[in-house]
Formats: sequence, structure tokens, C-alpha cells
Amino acid sequence: MLAFICLITIGGSLSAQSRVIDLWNGKIPGAKHSNQFKQMVDTAAGWVDKHSIVTPCLYFYPAPKAKATGTAVIICPGGAYGGLAIKHEGDQVAKWLNSLGVSAFVLKYRLPDDSIMENKTIGPMQDGQRAIRMVRSRAKEWGINPSKIGIMGFSAGGHLAATLSTHFNDIVYESDDLTSAKPNFSILIYPVISMNGDITHWGSRINLLGNSPTPEMVKHYSNELQVNDKTPPAFMVHSLDDDAVPVQNSINYALALHKANISCELHLYPTGKHGYGMGKSADTKSSWPEACRKWMEVSGLMAGIYK
Repeated sequence: MLAFICLITIGGSLSAQSRVIDLWNGKIPGAKHSNQFKQMVDTAAGWVDKHSIVTPCLYFYPAPKAKATGTAVIICPGGAYGGLAIKHEGDQVAKWLNSLGVSAFVLKYRLPDDSIMENKTIGPMQDGQRAIRMVRSRAKEWGINPSKIGIMGFSAGGHLAATLSTHFNDIVYESDDLTSAKPNFSILIYPVISMNGDITHWGSRINLLGNSPTPEMVKHYSNELQVNDKTPPAFMVHSLDDDAVPVQNSINYALALHKANISCELHLYPTGKHGYGMGKSADTKSSWPEACRKWMEVSGLMAGIYK
């Protein structure tokens, strides 16, 4: 029944090219049942069109076999941890990655909510770690190189992606699966990185940590403070005029990576504000997909056909 519910929530928001993979097969760690909490789908909204999620899934877009590089990217759409912009920060991005020979997975992760989670601060991370382990453990079946699996996130999805890049050793659910949950690289587009009150996106912080988090929680989920020499390399994009998520989020994370001698490429654009997805406009921020393609190429993620 849970798998069926997950299937019917696709609605009109995803193309027929993708297929749905249930993350937990009904055994979601730390889940609570609430009669008041209903899974909702609004495919007409256009921007944030999935929220109140109880059945986390991966939408799998396999790369065309004729150009498949073996590289895979798991995409975390944004939405302030209160919704998912699953069209322009998910579906459209997956199709672009496919055009490069990269397999894509759009992660429909659970959004933090005390009514359905024993600990809402780890709910999204549980789904993210599970997604990485699943893709890596089934890499051969799906034509993926297990050492070329990246995580990508937009806005609050960028916070989740950065959390998975810095907290991959955190034990957030009990599992017999010893497969690594560490992404090999990250792509962070106008990401929320910090929970520090001076630069955070307050909606994302409140939804994830609540109204009165402890200083320890704020530090733990401020990912610029959690970088070390095991953190994967990153490609990052931000606009200087972003009036939702201050550009210091990306700058501070990039500097932390540089200090740890981790490769990082940060593109700062003078305009663009926030939430532009693939950036189809006349502004220079629209060039970020080509810059990202080049970064993946130089990083050895686009080398030849993988069989």
C-alpha cells in the first residue's frame, strides 16, 4: 500500500522517463503515525508542488545508454524544509543531467515535522543517507560507477546536500547495510549552509531545528563548521543579491573547504536573487549549468562511456 501511495503521488509533475523507487519499503526509522497528517500533492502550483510527505521516494532518471558516463547525481530540491520545488529544482535538472550522460535521482525526502517523526532534525538526513546507500549498493544493476555518486541540492536542499557531505558518518538510523553514505562530490546551488542566526535562512532553520535550538544544535547543523579533510569536493553557485539566503553561506563553506585542502569551485553572480533553478534568463547566472558541466568534465566525472 505504501509503495502504491508513493506511485500515485507522481501526478503530472514528473515525466514518463522516470521511475519511482520506495526508499524504505514501509519501514521508515523513527516514524510516527498521525491521523491529522495527510500526504498532500499539488501539481498545479508550479513552484513548490510536493509537501507533507510520508512516503519518501527516489525518482530515477537513467542516463541514455549510448552516452552514459557511469556518474550519478542525487538531487535534493529546495523549499525551506517546508516543501519541495520538485519541478524546476528536480525534474528539469534531472533531464539536463541525462543530456550529459549522467544518471539522476530526484529525492522526495520527508520534511521535518514532530507529528510524524521522533526526531525531526534527522528525518531528511535519514532519507538522504538511505538514498546514497541504495544507489551505491545497486550501482552495478543501474550502470553506475559506485565511486562517482554525487549529491546536489538547491536552497534548503543544498543544506541537506551539505549535511550529507559533512555528516555522512553520523548514525541516524539502525541498519545492517555497511555501504558508505558518503557522496563522492557535491553540487550546491544557492544553498543554505549555516544555522548561524547572522546568515541563516530563518524559515529553513525553524522548520529543521524548531524555534529554540540549543547552541550545540545550531553548531552541529552549521555545515561550514563541520568541514574536514574527508569532506567531498564541491561545485557551488550563489548570487550576490540573494535576498533569501545570504551569499555568505556559500562563501564560508568554500573557505572552509579551501582551508581543509578540499577542491571547491564557487561561482558568484552579481544578480539572480534566489530560486532560479536552471537559470533560463539573460543574466549571467544562467551560465552556471555550462560551468558545472565543465567542472564535472575536468573532475573526471564525464570521461567516456561506462559499461
